[in-house]
Amino acid sequence: MADTRPGTERETLPLFPLQTVLLPGTPIPLHIFEPRYRQLTVDLITGSVPHRLFGIVAMRSPAVQEVDELEHVHPVGCAARLREAKRLPDGRYDLVASGTRRFRLHDVDATAAPYLMGTVTWLDDRPIPEEADDVAARLADLARAAHRRYCGAAWPDDGWRSPPDDTDPAELSYRLASDCVLPLHDQQALLEERLPLRRLRTVCRLLNRESGFLSQLRAIPASLSEMDGGDGSATKPSLN
Repeated sequence: MADTRPGTERETLPLFPLQTVLLPGTPIPLHIFEPRYRQLTVDLITGSVPHRLFGIVAMRSPAVQEVDELEHVHPVGCAARLREAKRLPDGRYDLVASGTRRFRLHDVDATAAPYLMGTVTWLDDRPIPEEADDVAARLADLARAAHRRYCGAAWPDDGWRSPPDDTDPAELSYRLASDCVLPLHDQQALLEERLPLRRLRTVCRLLNRESGFLSQLRAIPASLSEMDGGDGSATKPSLN
């Protein structure tokens, strides 16, 4: 008998395997070289792929050249919605997409389409108990303070801003983490965490840890403009 509980219905989704993690609510620039992903871009633009949605999954190892097995990627990814697409004279594309909803990946298929496809179920947060509202507010304050310390040390001249005061606690952790240069395994752990308050507590810890590293090393990461490919090419994940 099929499992008909909410969130258990399986769907298919085009996949982009990358050496990065996409978090919900955050943007990602992509530079498209390879013919099969050019085809996916065309399918996204023309509506052949519904809702302009595709999935981004982080690869487990940079040594993997071709993803054709489930074990090559992490089990939880994030759907991205195509926002902008610019076709370059040689047929490549520059894209901007944004993270929407997380999914659990059950299998991959490299033969069903010109590009990689995956079978997924959507993965939502567990609700925050009403009695935890005060705890959520305190955690949000602590995480925002850690975010201010990190951004003030990392890029004091880049015009960073705190998320709006009314940002939902479940979304706040992603917004704060997106301004921090974190190792892939930390980003993946945040993506997989389904308890919003635990995720917010983890972000607070990570931001404080990274602030400490910056103070000890007296060094700063790449600027925000370099992180988001502000020059049109610097740090866009490339599919080639």
